[in-house]
Amino acid sequence: MLTLRSISLAAAAAVITIAPAFALPPVPRPAPEFAVQLPDGSQTLLSSLKGKVVCLMFVHTTCPHCQHATQVMSKLYGEYGSKGFQPVAVAFNTMAKMLVPDFVRNFQINFPVGYAESDTVMSYLGLSMMERSVVPQIVWIDKKGMIRSQTPAMGDEKMLGEPFWREE
Repeated sequence: MLTLRSISLAAAAAVITIAPAFALPPVPRPAPEFAVQLPDGSQTLLSSLKGKVVCLMFVHTTCPHCQHATQVMSKLYGEYGSKGFQPVAVAFNTMAKMLVPDFVRNFQINFPVGYAESDTVMSYLGLSMMERSVVPQIVWIDKKGMIRSQTPAMGDEKMLGEPFWREE
C-alpha cells in the first residue's frame, strides 16, 4: 500500500543515494583547463596563468554581490597584481556576452572579464545543473595550478579572504 510515509522514505533514500553527486570535488586538486571567452573575441586559457595565484570568479553581471566582489578583486589586483595575483571573472548569466563590456566599464574592473555558457561553468565547478547554487562562485588556484578552495554551491562569505597572498 502506497502511503505518505512510504513516499517520504523513498524520497529520503533517493536523496541519500543522489547526494554524493552534488558534493564538491575534493581540494586540493589540479585545476582543469578553462577557456575564458573575452568580449573582443580573444580568449585566455587558465593554464596560461600558471605561476600566479588566481582568483577565478564565476559571476552574474546583474548580481549586486558579484558586482561588489569584482570591485574588491579590482582593489586587490591593484595592490597585489605585481606580486603575482591574477583575478579573472567569467559571467554566465543570460546575455552575458552582450552585458560584459558595460559591466566592466560601469564597475571599473581592471582585470579580465569574460563569459561562458552556464552548463560549461557548472561542469567546471563540479556542480549539477539541477543543484541550486549562488553567485559569485569563487575558485582559488595556487601558483602550481592546484585548486585550493572553492565556494560551496550555496556560498561562503569567507571566500573573498586572502588565502594565498603570502604563499612562499
